[in-house]
Amino acid sequence: MLPRLFRYESKRQPLLSIHLFINRLMRNVFAGMIILTFFLGIGIVGYHITCGFYWIDSLLNASMILSGMGPIVPDPCDNACTSASCKIFASIYALVSGVVFITTIGIIVAPVAHRVFHRFHLEDEDDAGKES
Repeated sequence: MLPRLFRYESKRQPLLSIHLFINRLMRNVFAGMIILTFFLGIGIVGYHITCGFYWIDSLLNASMILSGMGPIVPDPCDNACTSASCKIFASIYALVSGVVFITTIGIIVAPVAHRVFHRFHLEDEDDAGKES
Protein backbone atom coordinates (compact mmCIF):
# COMPACT_ATOMS: atom_id res chain seq x y z
CA MET A 1 0.00 0.00 0.00
CA LEU A 2 1.40 3.38 -0.99
CA PRO A 3 1.66 6.12 1.62
CA ARG A 4 -0.94 8.84 1.37
CA LEU A 5 1.67 11.21 -0.02
CA PHE A 6 1.89 9.27 -3.28
CA ARG A 7 -1.73 8.33 -3.87
CA TYR A 8 -3.51 10.35 -6.53
CA GLU A 9 -6.99 10.14 -7.99
CA SER A 10 -7.45 7.76 -10.88
CA LYS A 11 -8.46 8.84 -14.36
CA ARG A 12 -12.09 7.94 -13.63
CA GLN A 13 -12.32 10.20 -10.59
CA PRO A 14 -13.12 13.91 -10.85
CA LEU A 15 -10.46 16.58 -10.58
CA LEU A 16 -9.51 17.36 -6.98
CA SER A 17 -10.86 20.62 -5.56
CA ILE A 18 -8.39 23.49 -5.39
CA HIS A 19 -8.38 23.36 -1.57
CA LEU A 20 -7.48 19.66 -1.49
CA PHE A 21 -4.94 20.17 -4.28
CA ILE A 22 -3.16 22.90 -2.30
CA ASN A 23 -3.13 20.62 0.75
CA ARG A 24 -1.57 17.86 -1.36
CA LEU A 25 0.99 20.27 -2.79
CA MET A 26 1.92 21.56 0.67
CA ARG A 27 2.33 17.98 1.96
CA ASN A 28 4.71 17.23 -0.89
CA VAL A 29 6.66 20.46 -0.35
CA PHE A 30 6.92 19.64 3.35
CA ALA A 31 8.13 16.09 2.57
CA GLY A 32 10.69 17.53 0.15
CA MET A 33 11.96 20.00 2.74
CA ILE A 34 12.35 17.21 5.30
CA ILE A 35 14.39 15.16 2.82
CA LEU A 36 16.60 18.13 1.90
CA THR A 37 17.09 19.12 5.54
CA PHE A 38 18.09 15.56 6.46
CA PHE A 39 20.69 15.33 3.70
CA LEU A 40 21.91 18.86 4.34
CA GLY A 41 22.51 17.83 7.96
CA ILE A 42 24.49 14.79 6.81
CA GLY A 43 26.61 17.05 4.62
CA ILE A 44 27.24 19.64 7.33
CA VAL A 45 28.32 17.05 9.89
CA GLY A 46 30.32 15.12 7.29
CA TYR A 47 32.28 18.13 6.10
CA HIS A 48 32.90 19.25 9.68
CA ILE A 49 34.18 15.85 10.83
CA THR A 50 36.04 14.57 7.76
CA CYS A 51 37.38 17.84 6.36
CA GLY A 52 37.75 19.87 9.52
CA PHE A 53 35.71 22.77 8.12
CA TYR A 54 34.15 25.29 10.46
CA TRP A 55 30.40 24.79 10.86
CA ILE A 56 29.54 27.75 8.61
CA ASP A 57 31.92 26.52 5.89
CA SER A 58 30.42 23.03 6.22
CA LEU A 59 26.95 24.53 5.72
CA LEU A 60 28.14 26.46 2.68
CA ASN A 61 29.77 23.46 1.01
CA ALA A 62 26.91 21.08 1.82
CA SER A 63 24.34 23.58 0.52
CA MET A 64 26.24 24.18 -2.69
CA ILE A 65 26.73 20.47 -3.37
CA LEU A 66 23.12 19.58 -2.50
CA SER A 67 21.75 22.27 -4.80
CA GLY A 68 23.95 21.14 -7.68
CA MET A 69 26.05 24.30 -7.78
CA GLY A 70 29.32 22.58 -6.89
CA PRO A 71 31.69 22.90 -3.97
CA ILE A 72 33.30 26.08 -2.76
CA VAL A 73 37.00 25.37 -3.21
CA PRO A 74 38.95 26.22 -0.08
CA ASP A 75 41.99 28.46 -0.21
CA PRO A 76 44.86 26.42 -1.75
CA CYS A 77 47.14 27.48 1.12
CA ASP A 78 44.65 25.98 3.57
CA ASN A 79 45.09 22.29 4.35
CA ALA A 80 41.33 21.70 4.25
CA CYS A 81 40.06 18.85 2.08
CA THR A 82 43.46 17.29 1.45
CA SER A 83 42.88 14.11 3.44
CA ALA A 84 41.65 10.94 1.76
CA SER A 85 38.64 10.70 4.09
CA CYS A 86 37.55 14.22 3.15
CA LYS A 87 37.85 13.51 -0.56
CA ILE A 88 35.96 10.22 -0.26
CA PHE A 89 33.19 11.84 1.78
CA ALA A 90 32.92 14.76 -0.65
CA SER A 91 32.74 12.40 -3.63
CA ILE A 92 30.06 10.17 -2.11
CA TYR A 93 28.08 13.15 -0.82
CA ALA A 94 28.15 14.79 -4.26
CA LEU A 95 26.86 11.64 -5.98
CA VAL A 96 24.11 11.06 -3.42
CA SER A 97 23.14 14.73 -3.39
CA GLY A 98 22.55 14.77 -7.13
CA VAL A 99 20.05 11.93 -6.86
CA VAL A 100 18.43 13.37 -3.72
CA PHE A 101 17.96 16.81 -5.27
CA ILE A 102 16.38 15.49 -8.47
CA THR A 103 14.15 13.10 -6.52
CA THR A 104 13.01 15.88 -4.20
CA ILE A 105 12.15 18.14 -7.13
CA GLY A 106 10.10 15.26 -8.55
CA ILE A 107 8.22 14.87 -5.26
CA ILE A 108 7.43 18.58 -5.16
CA VAL A 109 6.39 18.85 -8.83
CA ALA A 110 4.41 15.57 -8.95
CA PRO A 111 1.05 17.00 -7.77
CA VAL A 112 1.18 19.80 -10.34
CA ALA A 113 2.13 17.45 -13.19
CA HIS A 114 -0.57 14.97 -12.13
CA ARG A 115 -3.22 17.70 -12.04
CA VAL A 116 -2.27 18.96 -15.51
CA PHE A 117 -2.34 15.46 -17.02
CA HIS A 118 -5.54 14.57 -15.18
CA ARG A 119 -7.25 17.71 -16.51
CA PHE A 120 -6.15 16.90 -20.08
CA HIS A 121 -7.47 13.37 -19.69
CA LEU A 122 -10.83 14.63 -18.42
CA GLU A 123 -11.06 17.09 -21.32
CA ASP A 124 -10.29 14.27 -23.78
CA GLU A 125 -13.08 12.16 -22.27
CA ASP A 126 -15.52 15.09 -22.51
CA ASP A 127 -14.60 15.62 -26.17
CA ALA A 128 -15.00 11.89 -26.91
CA GLY A 129 -18.40 11.85 -25.20
CA LYS A 130 -19.65 14.78 -27.28
CA GLU A 131 -18.61 13.13 -30.56
CA SER A 132 -20.57 9.91 -29.97
